Amino acid sequence: MSESKQIVNKLWNYCNILRDDGLSYGDYVEQLTYLLFLKMDDERTKPPYNKKSSIPKKYNWQSLIDKDGTELEAHYIKLLQELGKEEGIIGVIFRKAQNKIQDPAKLRKLIIELINKENWLSLESDVKGDAYEGLLEKNAADVKGGAGQYFTPRPLINAMVNVMKPEPGIKIHDPACGTGGFLLSANNYIVKNFNLDRDEKEILKHKTFTGHDIVPMAARLCVMNLYLHGIDGETSPIEVTDSLKKNPGAIYDMVLTNPPFGKKSSETIITEEGDTAKQALTVVREDFWAETGNKQLNFLQHVRSILKINGKAAIVLPDNVLFEGGAGETVRKKLMETCDLHTILRLPTGIFYAQGVKANVLFFDKKAASKEAITSKIWIYDLRTNINFTLKENPLKETDLDDFVKCYNPENRHQRKETERFKCFAYEEILKRDKTNLDIFWINDESLDDLDKLPDPNIIANELVDDLEDALEQLREISEDLEK
Repeated sequence: MSESKQIVNKLWNYCNILRDDGLSYGDYVEQLTYLLFLKMDDERTKPPYNKKSSIPKKYNWQSLIDKDGTELEAHYIKLLQELGKEEGIIGVIFRKAQNKIQDPAKLRKLIIELINKENWLSLESDVKGDAYEGLLEKNAADVKGGAGQYFTPRPLINAMVNVMKPEPGIKIHDPACGTGGFLLSANNYIVKNFNLDRDEKEILKHKTFTGHDIVPMAARLCVMNLYLHGIDGETSPIEVTDSLKKNPGAIYDMVLTNPPFGKKSSETIITEEGDTAKQALTVVREDFWAETGNKQLNFLQHVRSILKINGKAAIVLPDNVLFEGGAGETVRKKLMETCDLHTILRLPTGIFYAQGVKANVLFFDKKAASKEAITSKIWIYDLRTNINFTLKENPLKETDLDDFVKCYNPENRHQRKETERFKCFAYEEILKRDKTNLDIFWINDESLDDLDKLPDPNIIANELVDDLEDALEQLREISEDLEK
């Protein structure tokens, strides 16, 4: 058994004890995050590092070691509250932190016997980082906790990064970073494929990766994940913020992201030409093409905006983005006009923790303004039709994406060949489709001919709900237009 798996098992076995006290998997990983950060900060202050700590002395790791019983519990609660007020990486880690361990004796055992006995900084980054990733994956698998929304399947992430080919010196961003899977995969790719000098390593560690997440829990898990993998800085690479609320400008060379599932946003994003009466209630984005409450369409517009000219993006989006009328059609047309939307990967169902999700990866490059549409043809790879995955019995593996990576031809994507699952569609051909529909499929679906191959009833039910919600949303848009 690998060292990282031993550590994961050791930490995870203790979780079972705390579960008896009502602690969820997510609560446990959060408590580990607080304590691991404090322990590693303490290790940095000692030889051979001898670094100065930014954590106030009365709230450092030693302050926990020195206390027991109810005194320890009270101090831990106070520590979490006060460190949450700090700036930078400390503030992100401890923002809105709460003690969820009700038994002071078990808290003491977690501190002394599990965390304090290990010298975490002496472990290789990939060991302690992989150990933490293992905990996050276990947490994501706990469907009842809802943590799967922060966890994109790592084989999918790695395949996306492999074809995007990130390089040293570029700025890489994830506006919905979850636990940081895309940023870490990009970091690993660069380390593995480039011989970096000292300055390049510093840039990679401190100035390459940034992310946003609206959920404090996700942001703290992401910061800790990056920190354990050797990506940190005096200021946090991750901000707890709603990416959609502002346009930071075209500042990123590469964006890799999987925005949260669920179409409706609590706020409608309106464009410069939007109804001024709504502006007090909504977020104004003059850089957006279409006014919509569809969260994924807004993320797609946001990603296009924050890319530099010649910047590259890969974004996971649900099927409705490919076929929805109204704002959806507007966004698709504008995207093809201003960017080279060169590849779409149709993803199989059964790979996300949200059941029955039908999603795709859109790959596009932003280009300078042109009189002609930038997109000339779109290549679509169908990894869905007649392919079945499940989270436990038949999970998605990296080898399942090998053929897609081969067909994508990342070394020179302008030299591609069609296969049974990989087809090319001309821009003019797509414009003729109803609503510029990009939900294109051509392989015969065997489940339509064989009742034994139909999806599970709960997946069918979820698909029906999605279809009804799509129809209802379109009826709302028609009703609003008629009122105007």
